[in-house]
Amino acid sequence: MRIIKKPEERRNEILDAAEMLFASKGFNQTTINDILTEIGIAKGTFYYYFKSKEEVMDAIIDRFIASGVEAAAAVANRTDLKAPEKLLHIIMSQNADSPGKEQMIEQLHQIRNAEMHQKSLVETILKLTPVITKVIEDGIEEGFFSTPYPRETVEFLLVSSQFLFDEGLFQWQPEELARKAAAFVHIMESALNAKPGTFDFIERLLSGPTGGE
Repeated sequence: MRIIKKPEERRNEILDAAEMLFASKGFNQTTINDILTEIGIAKGTFYYYFKSKEEVMDAIIDRFIASGVEAAAAVANRTDLKAPEKLLHIIMSQNADSPGKEQMIEQLHQIRNAEMHQKSLVETILKLTPVITKVIEDGIEEGFFSTPYPRETVEFLLVSSQFLFDEGLFQWQPEELARKAAAFVHIMESALNAKPGTFDFIERLLSGPTGGE
């Protein structure tokens, strides 16, 4: 008997199969027929949900971004943490990447996928900005920060960090990365008028375990 699945369930099934294939075979090497064979669906069913393989990749990335934003929003709404602590937990939640996400990012770093990579960076910045802005505004009320431009400051910090610390764009040596992480923390503290040392945890996270050694 033919099993009829709900549209959202079928759509996620396609995304799950494509994500697995993109990670194992590579985006450029995976064909739509590979996805069809993996799930056992007709080509018409695939095209009912997606126009192309690129659209599937976009949807997979959107799903990762949505998950990260959801985790950040949950932290931002916590009442048991002060603003600097919320920022720490948000950054940690974004860094807690699953193997699947890491493999997708590797695929985005391939030269043919530069446009999708750029879109993923932009979408991450656009969707995280309001969440982190709320945290900064909470920090202003709590007396940790002071700036007349909380949202714009967040935008500048997110754009610079997402770009400069992207391993697919720059291959910094450990000492270079440690210095840039220290500079970023200094800029962040200055922009938000925070006490020196408020964001030392960010320097440690950005520079990695060998940074500054």
